[in-house]
Amino acid sequence: MSDFKLDLVLGRDFPEPGFRPEKGKTISGAEKINAAVGKIFSVNSAGRRAISDGFYRGNGADSDSLGLPSGGNGKREHGSGKKSGPLISGTAYCISSCGMILLNKIALSTYNFNAGISLMFYQNLISCLVVAALSFCGVVSVEKLNWKLVRVWIPVNVVFVGMLLSGMYSLKYINIAMVTILKNVTNIITAIGELYIFRKHQNQKVWTAMFLMIISAISGGITDLSFDSMGYTWQIMNCILTASYSLTLRKVMDKAKQFAGSGSLNEISMVLLNNLLSLPFGIILILVFGEWEYIITTDVIKLPMFWVVATASGLLGLAISFTSMWFLHQTGPTTYSLVGSLNKIPISFAGLVLFKVPLSLPNFFSILFGLFAGIFFARAKMS
Repeated sequence: MSDFKLDLVLGRDFPEPGFRPEKGKTISGAEKINAAVGKIFSVNSAGRRAISDGFYRGNGADSDSLGLPSGGNGKREHGSGKKSGPLISGTAYCISSCGMILLNKIALSTYNFNAGISLMFYQNLISCLVVAALSFCGVVSVEKLNWKLVRVWIPVNVVFVGMLLSGMYSLKYINIAMVTILKNVTNIITAIGELYIFRKHQNQKVWTAMFLMIISAISGGITDLSFDSMGYTWQIMNCILTASYSLTLRKVMDKAKQFAGSGSLNEISMVLLNNLLSLPFGIILILVFGEWEYIITTDVIKLPMFWVVATASGLLGLAISFTSMWFLHQTGPTTYSLVGSLNKIPISFAGLVLFKVPLSLPNFFSILFGLFAGIFFARAKMS
């Protein structure tokens, strides 16, 4: 569900992992987080590497829609033994991102599974168990949770759950290519929110790119032969909630760090915090909307391959969190943002081919135009 997927969240440019502040200069919260991430990624004497990042699963939350800082030269110096690092990490990130979206589409549409809340609950439970196991083995470092931190984080988590669920349902009713194009609207909502909340102004190229996104979304919807009003409604809700999540997270982060024992909150801790808090919400929603009755009567859950698909998609959703930060560490914000935009191309075409989506020539060009607008947006943000 997502692709989501991490930008994150701070909406600022991150310094390089080896960054050191000038003498007498105060280190910002974003720099502290990046320093922590760099430390997590460093290789210890045993050569073990721990990778951490956010979560972005939804119908495909991407770096642009969630505000991952763009800019920076996007380069790293590599030793002779690390030259393959960017290629391997980038490939892992793209495969996990594409795979998760395709598997979620299979679970929801091919198997016609009509319990999106239950699927979200199952995938988030998997994420919690995996992160807890990694933390127990000492592979990753997780912040100890306390009531004050949880209380501050609950508003963020409510939006997070809504983002995941709306992404689930939109992916069920709309083909992957159109979901990808429509998600561009998230960038526009986020930019408007940043303007009014954070007084952050965008340059003319960014606004031009967003105008092109609007055109592609409208033309794509008009020419969509498999148009589904329910699916488009869910997708519009997903765009609003994804933008709200990004903006809310930025406001809450500084306050949340005050209640963290270490004084900072790394991304792997946010993964655990979001997924763990979503479980009680998921149980309540399953009971309220009566999904439990569907679960105990449907034949889909008796199919072993369905569980393979659902479990694999949940693991890949968590893998995006790890591989995205790994790739970001190996390259930089610029390369990460651009590859994230380019990654939408194979996802879109794979969705069209694998699910045999009815396609008209105007709709095909609308999709291409939307993909181009997304790339242009990433380039504009870099400038």
